[in-house]
Amino acid sequence: MPEIRLEGIRKRYGSIKAADDLELSVKDGEYICLLGPTGAGKTTALRIIAGLTEPDSGKVFFDDHDVTDMEPEDRKAVLLSQSYSLFPHMTVAENVLFGPNIRNWSEEARIKTLANMLDLVRLTRRSDAYPKELSGGMQQRTALARALASGAEVLLLDEPLRALDARLRISLRYELRSLAKSLGITTIHVTHDQDEALVMADRIAVIRNGKIQQIGTPIEVFERPISPFVANFLGQSNFFQGSVTYVNGRTEVRDEQGRTVAAGTANVEVGERVAVGIKVGNTEITKEHDGYLQGIVERTLFEGRDVFVDVMVAGLGRFSSRIPAGRSGEFSVGDKVSIDWSPEKATVFRLKDRSLDDELRVE
Repeated sequence: MPEIRLEGIRKRYGSIKAADDLELSVKDGEYICLLGPTGAGKTTALRIIAGLTEPDSGKVFFDDHDVTDMEPEDRKAVLLSQSYSLFPHMTVAENVLFGPNIRNWSEEARIKTLANMLDLVRLTRRSDAYPKELSGGMQQRTALARALASGAEVLLLDEPLRALDARLRISLRYELRSLAKSLGITTIHVTHDQDEALVMADRIAVIRNGKIQQIGTPIEVFERPISPFVANFLGQSNFFQGSVTYVNGRTEVRDEQGRTVAAGTANVEVGERVAVGIKVGNTEITKEHDGYLQGIVERTLFEGRDVFVDVMVAGLGRFSSRIPAGRSGEFSVGDKVSIDWSPEKATVFRLKDRSLDDELRVE
């Protein structure tokens, strides 16, 4: 299966930069999730790889071969959208064989391909069913089998699980990844769902305003974000702004109200303006009043196994903490609490000339 490389891809729609000097490399057989907010340029990137959208400038390579001007049908790349686009008047078998039929494959090749594809997606017993008779998961698997039956070597998935109910969506995450990996097919999966990206991807590429902000394994991107945007988009974070007052093994930061917090090691200088980011799951709240910050519980949100406790801190805003549901009775709206965290779990980000609001804004 091919490696894919995008070099300097630019694409504008009026004043909107859908791709702004976009650079991306995908390894042979890799499963990459392209993660970002609506309008970040995710679908544009897929369409350019598929050959359905022509870039204004830049190059697309498959295994070091420039395919920028190659017709979509010659790329062996298939784009599967969330709507699945099955032919409603065709059975599962007829949908799967659509590609081989229009390419005039031999009868033997078609029969073999159909049997292999139906077995692969576990739909052998539903081969005579029509799309309206299938569940959402079965429709997705039918669309996938149709795509693979055409000999695709690159699978491009545009929010493929978005239209499904939550329970089925979670189940199909594992099925879809397992199927792609068993085939060794190079896969780029577009999503705005961080949980989906974390459990499915070999690597995650976070995109914003047509540019890749960070790419790495799920653990790397989640635990070591390189910007406030990545830290907040991939796992909600709390932020504390101030100036660096101490750097030696750990970093201390003081805000304009004289409050000082500690964070991990960072390549910053004393006096530099920074933001400290702490994942919600790493933020601890107690009633001991000996943490970095103090505030009032504003609300509690029950989400099954966890409870989110939002604390309003004077002059700073809302800080959130995630605690096990078993501790939900410890805190009530109006309680005075203390906010704490382990310094090594807090990341320091240089702000330079940008405000924190600019860094976090989702366009």
